Amino acid sequence: MFSHRQVWDAIDQIAEEHGMTASGLAKRAGLDSTTFNKSKRVSPDGRERWPSTESISKILRVTGEPIDQFAALVDKSSKSKARRLKTVPLIGFAQAGRGGLFDDGGFPTGEGWEQILFPNITDENSYALQISGDSMEPAFRSGDTIIVSPNVSVRVGDRVVVKTVHGEVMAKVLKNQNARRIELESINPEHGVRSVDNDDIIWMSRIIWASQ
Repeated sequence: MFSHRQVWDAIDQIAEEHGMTASGLAKRAGLDSTTFNKSKRVSPDGRERWPSTESISKILRVTGEPIDQFAALVDKSSKSKARRLKTVPLIGFAQAGRGGLFDDGGFPTGEGWEQILFPNITDENSYALQISGDSMEPAFRSGDTIIVSPNVSVRVGDRVVVKTVHGEVMAKVLKNQNARRIELESINPEHGVRSVDNDDIIWMSRIIWASQ
């Protein structure tokens, strides 16, 4: 018999493994973005609310996860979940703009960073960045934490972190890319599209997870 928490934990894990929050997963599946919010998992009078079979079917379809994989995630114990926690370095945007913290491929180097734990992170070179500024609101707010993977390939439409030769570090959406330059779009409409020459980019890495 599966518990209420196990089922919701499995949904959270699928979202994390595909670089989304629970809200982002719901939206990707064509559901209301608040469908999987933690505040909706228990009713005001304390009754447990369960996800519908239709909503589970939709998230499995958009992520390509088979039903047996979902069942396996549901069946995992809290102990096994704890073993999947990984320590990653936490870097502020101001720190990331300075030299010596990354190699030319965007892989973190050096020591002395604050360390934090995150689940389901398999990339040994992944690291956490703390957002500053408002260009990615309302998706990312100043102070939010994102996980960046320099090993994951980047495609148009992905949320990315870019570092330029001028020491600027930006969290944006890759809007367009060609042989000469890239276009970076802010989620906040008050910030325009940035065009950056490829020669001015030191590295660009995909955001694979973000705090809610």
